[in-house]
Amino acid sequence: MAASGSPARFPIPASAPQVSSAQPPANTKSRLLEVVKRHGAQTAQALARELEISVPAARKHLQGLQEAGLIAARTEKPGGRGRPQHVYALSERGESTFPKSYATLCSDVLSHVQQLFGEGAVLQVMDARRAELYRRLSSVVQGDLDQRVQILAHELKEAGYAAEVVYERGAWFLVERNCPALKVARDFGQLCESELNLYRDLLGTNVVRESRIACGAAECRYRIG
Repeated sequence: MAASGSPARFPIPASAPQVSSAQPPANTKSRLLEVVKRHGAQTAQALARELEISVPAARKHLQGLQEAGLIAARTEKPGGRGRPQHVYALSERGESTFPKSYATLCSDVLSHVQQLFGEGAVLQVMDARRAELYRRLSSVVQGDLDQRVQILAHELKEAGYAAEVVYERGAWFLVERNCPALKVARDFGQLCESELNLYRDLLGTNVVRESRIACGAAECRYRIG
């Protein structure tokens, strides 16, 4: 199989400390994300004041965060007769970098479903999720097998799986280096089985899972074909 190319407020007080000319620390981008998370959309000038760096330095960090898909820019017209200005806010991907307890919540809910209605009910939930994902992805994952694998890897990467397609030992593999629902996968192995069957359905070929992050491996690895 030959690899093929893949076909997403409250302003900071003006009384912030004076801008420092010192070299900003290495974690300035992380601090910038935290400021935008805390205060909402901000201008480069406001962020520079808060972080005690120059405005050009703030813009440089913002550009890097935009290229990484963590920050989104838009133009807003302030109240009164002021000129429109660029403001920067967290993108959906930027929001996802902050800790969430969704996986724990999902695992807890599934535990209650299992206690109240039995394991069959959990399987029904997993089957319903797989059917919904198939409905959404089947119209996107199209083409020959090469294209379908590459597109599926792209969609999984966008969903936070850090997925890629690699060729090793004379075979092609879909590799996921992150599990967005690791807590659920560890508590309910049915999730992993459901996703394996989803990949088989979408690719229309045999898919064999060789490793699972939920079982302690460094990655989830699927051999294609």
